[in-house]
Amino acid sequence: MPICGVVGLGSLIAQGNMKHCGLLRASASDIRWRIREGVALALQRFGESNMDGLLDEMLEWAKGTLLEKRAVVAALCEPILLKQPKDVLSVLQILDKITQDMLNTENRKDKDYKVLRKTLGYGWSVATVSDPENGKKLMEKWFVNEDKDIRWMMKENLRKKRLVRMDTDWTRTWKLNLGVE
Repeated sequence: MPICGVVGLGSLIAQGNMKHCGLLRASASDIRWRIREGVALALQRFGESNMDGLLDEMLEWAKGTLLEKRAVVAALCEPILLKQPKDVLSVLQILDKITQDMLNTENRKDKDYKVLRKTLGYGWSVATVSDPENGKKLMEKWFVNEDKDIRWMMKENLRKKRLVRMDTDWTRTWKLNLGVE
């Protein structure tokens, strides 16, 4: 199964064999969604052993294609990786940058754009519960953005039970403000 090979690249990279990062990055744009999901799992393996290395790599990928950005969000928005405050803040900053880049995307009907949008539709809430103070501030910045796609992503995050568990009043207030049912 090709996905096993992709996930295995994460183990090799976690052992310090960084030459496989290029192949993993290329796989982030594979037409098969299972391969793309395998990339996220591989990156998480890397992050479990070297979160600083993963964050450095993800800063570069975050400048890439829509599907590379999707891999960044899917990999980093994993609770097991969001334990250290400095790491969570870095993840939130990367999400902020990728969200900002969404505003400049010309072809919003592109399927890759929609895949990234959907991933950001849950990623923000995962990172925010790991650092509510900084996460809520950044999410609030995007809550007031009038762009319809940004608004959709933020509303999707507000629907996640993890935010209600984090701060019921805050979540309820923003749901009311944005008309989220």
